[in-house]
Amino acid sequence: GVRWRAFVQPRDRLFIGGTSLFLFGAFWELAADSGLVDPLFISSPSRIATVGWQLAFDDDFWRDLKVSSTEFLTGYGTAILLGIPIGLATAWYRSLDYLFGPFIDMLNAVPRVTFLPIIVVWFGIGIWSKFAVVLLGAVIPIIISTHVGVKTNEQRFLTVARSFGATQLKLFTSIILPGTVPFIFTGLKYGAARALLGVVVGELYAATAGIGHMIAEAGNTFQTDTLFFVVLLFTGTGLAITTALDRAERHFQRWRPEGGGTR
Repeated sequence: GVRWRAFVQPRDRLFIGGTSLFLFGAFWELAADSGLVDPLFISSPSRIATVGWQLAFDDDFWRDLKVSSTEFLTGYGTAILLGIPIGLATAWYRSLDYLFGPFIDMLNAVPRVTFLPIIVVWFGIGIWSKFAVVLLGAVIPIIISTHVGVKTNEQRFLTVARSFGATQLKLFTSIILPGTVPFIFTGLKYGAARALLGVVVGELYAATAGIGHMIAEAGNTFQTDTLFFVVLLFTGTGLAITTALDRAERHFQRWRPEGGGTR
C-alpha cells in the first residue's frame, strides 16, 4: 500500500543512485588506468582521492577553505537577512513594490558578474569584494521568490479572515507568512547556488586566497587532480546545503495551513 511505497522508495533511490555512481567511478578509473583517456586531462577517482588526502594535511588548503567559507557564510547570511524581509515587504505594501521593483528587476536582468570590475574598484581584492559579489548574487533570487510566494496566497483565505475581523498583523502571521514558506525555501536554494558561484567567480577574477583562487592556480599549472577535487568539494557543499534546506522546509511545512498556497 501507500505506507509500503513510502518505506521502500527512499531506499530504492539510495540503492540505484549509489550503484550508478559506483559504476561510473569504476568505469572512470579503468578508463584512466588503461590509457583509454589521458589522466592529465581527466584525472581518475583514485588520483583525486589521493590529492584530497594530501590536502587534508596542507595548512594552505585549510587557509583557503576558511577564506571561502567566510565569504560564503557572511554574504549568504546577509542575503537571507535582507532578502526575505524585502521580498515580504515589497509584496505586502504596493508603494514599496513601486519604489524598489525597478531596481530589483534591473539587477535580476543583468548578469551579476558584469559588476565584478566595479566591485573590485570599490572594495579591492580582499574579502569585502567577494562578500559583495556573493550578496548580490544570492539576495535577488531570495527577494523574487519570497515576493512571488506572497502574491500566490489564495485570496479566499484572506477574504474569510478579513470577514472575521482579522488585523493586518494577524493576516500576515497566520496566512501570508506560512503560505509563503515553500517559496522562501526555493529562493534560499537558488540563492545558495548563486552564492557559491559568487565565491568561485569572485576568487577567480581577483583574489590571493580562497578555493576559487586554488582552482585558478590548479588550472594554470595543469594540476588536474587538484582541480577535480576542488570542483567535487564545491559540488558536495552545494548538495549538502540543498539537503539541509529541504529538511528545514519539511519541518516548517507543519506551520502552514492546509491548502494555503500553490506551487
